[in-house]
Amino acid sequence: MDPTVNWYFKTFLDSGEFGFGQSMVSLEPLADCPANAAFLDAYFAGEDGVPVKISNAICIFEKYAGDIMWRHTESELHDEEIREVGLTGILGIKGTSYTHVDQIKENVFGTLLSDNTIGVHHDHYLTYHLDLDIDGEANSFMKTNLETVTVRDESSGRKSYWSVASELAIINPNKQTKAGNKIGYRLFPGTVAHPLLVSDDYPQIRGGFTNYNVFVTPYNKSEKWAGGLYADQSRGEDTLAVWSLRNRSIENKDIVLWHTVGIHHVPCQEDYPIMPTLSGGFEIRPTNFFERNPVLKAKTPKPMRLPKCNSQP
Repeated sequence: MDPTVNWYFKTFLDSGEFGFGQSMVSLEPLADCPANAAFLDAYFAGEDGVPVKISNAICIFEKYAGDIMWRHTESELHDEEIREVGLTGILGIKGTSYTHVDQIKENVFGTLLSDNTIGVHHDHYLTYHLDLDIDGEANSFMKTNLETVTVRDESSGRKSYWSVASELAIINPNKQTKAGNKIGYRLFPGTVAHPLLVSDDYPQIRGGFTNYNVFVTPYNKSEKWAGGLYADQSRGEDTLAVWSLRNRSIENKDIVLWHTVGIHHVPCQEDYPIMPTLSGGFEIRPTNFFERNPVLKAKTPKPMRLPKCNSQP
């Protein structure tokens, strides 16, 4: 974003100063969400401090993921399905036009989209608060990395091998499978973007929760929002970045995994005047949670037509 005084004050946090809740609109069944969706209401603080309810602000649903469970040639299993869970919502944001009387200079901080209209470079970040209780509240965070180990046995044809698998997971250190592995769930990160602001820049101090894509903290009921309880009054002293510095134990405790996904948005003309939908997400998969592939016990479903979004009832 342009660092001049005319733009710098606009480095706001959407969830606070801009009025994230005020930008939400109610979702229409069968138009915005499929027939099998469950709807959740949302509330935000109005200008007078009174809670304002938005009906059907969020919908949660299963949808066909487009993948088969497996492909093998020794047996034939027909019509197997795999589904994924989707979460959606709509924000209606009104753009404001600015007229620039100066000539465009070399330092460009946006894209010229139309006459007298610039799409300013900006970031989108969403932080997920994942309170994963893996078969109980006593959990631990496990991070492993790929390492290359040199083979010193000259009789081996191999010169090197992998020692461990690379993963980020929440495990239950008190429970294990018959094979002796700790049960858990693994995080497969989504689209991530590292902040481009320097760490002591005021907007980044307030948005320190974007410094890392993954944080792990012990559960605390007062630590729910990554940007603090009052984002629009925050000075960065009550945010996830500060909570993580308290040197608290996360081993065999009730812990929370925070995952931040995001993009650096460099606007293009296809984003104007209405930006098309941009999707993102991440996966959480079992890792040694089951004794074997649970799909083996899945029954072959009958052929059926999956629900689709349709504006017609």
